[in-house]
Amino acid sequence: MELPLVVGIDGSDSSLLAVDWAVDEAARHGLSLRLVHASMWERYERARPSFTTGRPAGEALAQHIVASCAERARLRDPEVKVSADAVAADAVSTLLRAGSEAFALVTGVHGRGEVAGLLLGSVSLTVAARAMCPVIVVRGQERNLRGSFGRVVVGVGDSTGGTGAVRFAAREAEARGSSLIAVRAWHSPVHEPGAPLAESVPGDPRLSADAAEVPEEQVSATLDDALRAVVRERPRVDAGGRTVEGPAHRVLLEASADADLIVVGARRRHGQFGLQLGSAAHCLLHHSACPVAVVPHRL
Repeated sequence: MELPLVVGIDGSDSSLLAVDWAVDEAARHGLSLRLVHASMWERYERARPSFTTGRPAGEALAQHIVASCAERARLRDPEVKVSADAVAADAVSTLLRAGSEAFALVTGVHGRGEVAGLLLGSVSLTVAARAMCPVIVVRGQERNLRGSFGRVVVGVGDSTGGTGAVRFAAREAEARGSSLIAVRAWHSPVHEPGAPLAESVPGDPRLSADAAEVPEEQVSATLDDALRAVVRERPRVDAGGRTVEGPAHRVLLEASADADLIVVGARRRHGQFGLQLGSAAHCLLHHSACPVAVVPHRL
């Protein structure tokens, strides 16, 4: 029995967009959909006056969000089985627990009350950086969200653990009837004197290049190895590879412009806490033109 697709909801426009996208995703894969809303209303309303009646305002709002999102999902596709929960707990910990029994976690870009102009909400970023299941952040242009390009892109890195991302992307491509494009960024080992090896994303100096500095022939061989298993496991998928010279975050960001979904791997080191994302994944989560899937693998 397939695990459900779990969606974090909070009633914001961003989460409603995530619900719509997730309904279509669940239908493609034949999955059930579980909507999860987490709020700390009990912490702030436990001491309400004894003469009040009815449910606390926070709980009532949570139930309204859950009911309206569930109805929205059912109206979008009555064939998708939908369940919904309102949990009096921290959003990040709730979604991480839900992700332990999920096909994938889906979130929007921003939540309720996020600072205007913020590139990515803190809940979505933290969940994408810590979850042990794939996390899909629904973002990007309308045509990308609609699946207008018929193309799933996956970034291929050095680690053999990245094959999980390639397999996830291949499954997505097959379910959509789309082509699969595996992209590998690289740097030539020979540079002109003084030529920079890294390029940062405008407005985010923390992000630096993470492309491999090896001969292109070796990069192509790595890409061929990554695709070989995909062709064997899913022969119906039209899969191809592309090597591009340049920083990985920039190469993948450009590739997202004409993709319906872009997939990247993320290392999860046992016992290590905090945000575990590479610079390419971090960049895509903030700037991608299409939805981003982060697929973890353990080290």
